[in-house]
Amino acid sequence: MSITGIARHLFSSRWHELERHNSEAEELQHEVLSRLIERAKDTEYGRYHRFGDMKTYEDFVHNNPVNSYEELKGQIDRMRHGEEDILWPGRVKWYAKSSGTTNDKSKFIPVSKEGLKRLHYKGGADVVAIYLRNNPESRMFDGKGLILGGSHQPNYDLPDSLVGDLSAILIENINPLVNLMRVPSKETALLSDFEVKRDRIAREAMTKNVTNLSGVPSWMLSVLNRVMELSGKKHLEEVWPNLEVFFHGGVAFTPYREQYQQLITSSKMHYMETYNASEGFFGIQDDPSDKSMLLMLDYDCFYEFQEMGSDQIVPLWGVEKGKNYAMIISTSCGLWRYMIGDTVQFTSTNPYKFIISGRTKSFINAFGEELIVDNAEQGLSYACQQTGAQVLEYTAAPVFMDANAKCRHQWLIEFSTPPDDLQYFARLLDARLQEVNSDYEAKRYKDITLQHLEVVVARPGLFNDWLKSKGKLGGQHKVPRLSNSREHIEELLLLNEK
Repeated sequence: MSITGIARHLFSSRWHELERHNSEAEELQHEVLSRLIERAKDTEYGRYHRFGDMKTYEDFVHNNPVNSYEELKGQIDRMRHGEEDILWPGRVKWYAKSSGTTNDKSKFIPVSKEGLKRLHYKGGADVVAIYLRNNPESRMFDGKGLILGGSHQPNYDLPDSLVGDLSAILIENINPLVNLMRVPSKETALLSDFEVKRDRIAREAMTKNVTNLSGVPSWMLSVLNRVMELSGKKHLEEVWPNLEVFFHGGVAFTPYREQYQQLITSSKMHYMETYNASEGFFGIQDDPSDKSMLLMLDYDCFYEFQEMGSDQIVPLWGVEKGKNYAMIISTSCGLWRYMIGDTVQFTSTNPYKFIISGRTKSFINAFGEELIVDNAEQGLSYACQQTGAQVLEYTAAPVFMDANAKCRHQWLIEFSTPPDDLQYFARLLDARLQEVNSDYEAKRYKDITLQHLEVVVARPGLFNDWLKSKGKLGGQHKVPRLSNSREHIEELLLLNEK
C-alpha cells in the first residue's frame, strides 16, 4: 500500500464524523459553546462575565458584550507579558501578528495550545481528509508539499514566547513527521526577507517531487514564477510532473485563477479553497463544483452573525441565505464574542455553506452604493474573460464630489496581461458591477450621482513595492481591495509615479 493509501485509511473515520454537519449543526455548536465556557470559567474574564452561572446561549449573550480588538487589547498585552488565566487558562506563549486596527499598526492574536490543536491543525487535517475523500486516485503523500510561511520574532524577550505570522507559528509547532513531507527547510520557511526566501524556496523545491502546494495565491505565484525562471521550463508540470493540488486561502482566488491555469496546464490539477485566519480555521471547500465553503462546526469556535446594516446578532441557526453578515467568534484562544472583521453570505443552511463576501471595513459606501469585495471580484472576472486581460493586484476607493458634484470610483490595477483597450475594460467592469449590485446600479443611473468608474494602470511591481515599504512583503499580508478612504490609494498613486 502507498503512503497515500495508508493516509486515506487513517483519515476515513473523519469522513463519517463530518456527516454530523448536515443533521446536527445546532447541537454541535451548543457542544462547542458549553466546552469553551466550562474551560474558561475560572479565568479572569470568565469570572467577571459569570461563566460559572451560564446555562444557555441566552445567558452567554446577556453577560458578554461583543468585542473588537480594542476592547481586548489591554488583556492581550498583559498575556503577552506573561500573565496567566486572563482570557484563557494558563499562559499563552504564541501570538499571531496580523494587520492592524485604526489605532495600531498590528494586532496580536493569542494562539493557545488548544487553539493550535483544535482550531488550526484540525482544520489542516480536515482539508486533507476532504481532499482524499473527493479524489480517490490521489497520490499526494507519495511526494512533498510546498508550504509557504511567514516569520516570527521574540515576544517581549520572554522565554519560549514568540509573535509572528500564523503560518510561522504553525510551522514552528508542527509534528516533526510532517516536516519530512514538506519543503522548504524550516530554516528557509521562517526567513523574514521575502525576496531572499522566495529564491531559496524555489531552489530547494524545484528538485523535489512536489505533489501539493499550500499558501496565499499571490505569494505562491511569486515563488512559482521564480521556479519557472530558474528551471527554464514553460509549464510547472514539467518541473513537478506529479503536482495535483493547490490548497489556497487568505485572498480571493478569482484574480489569479487564469494565471495558474496558464502556468499549470495539467488536467489532473485541483484547487481547493480554505478559510484560515490568524483567529482560527473556519471553512473548507468540500465540493469542487461549488465555490462556497463548509462552515466547520465542531472545532473550538462558536459562531454568531450580525447582519450588515442592523444591530441584530443571531447564532448560526438564526442565519438566512443571501444576507451579508459580519462574523463574530468565541474560541479556545480567548477571543470572546470577537468581531473578526470578515463578512460572509450563506449559500446553504443544510449543511451551512458560505462564501466570504468581504471585510467589515473593506467596502465602498461613500455614496450609498454598498460595493463589497465579492462584487468587485465578479466584475473583474467578467471584464478579464471578455478582454483576455489578467489582473495581478488591485485596489479601489472613491473620488469624492468636486465643485461640480462629480464623483466616481477609482480603480488602481496592476495587470499581468493588460487589456488591448483599457476604456473597454473599464466599461465592462462598470456594467458588471451594475448587474450584481442594485445599489451601485441605482447610483450610476444616468450618471446623476456616480459617474463612470476610472481605471488607473499600476506599474509592474507597484503593490509589492508598497507592501515592502510597510514591512509587509510576504507572509499572509494582503493588499486592501476596497476602501471608503483614499489613504491607501493615494500612497500607491504617489509611489506609482516614481
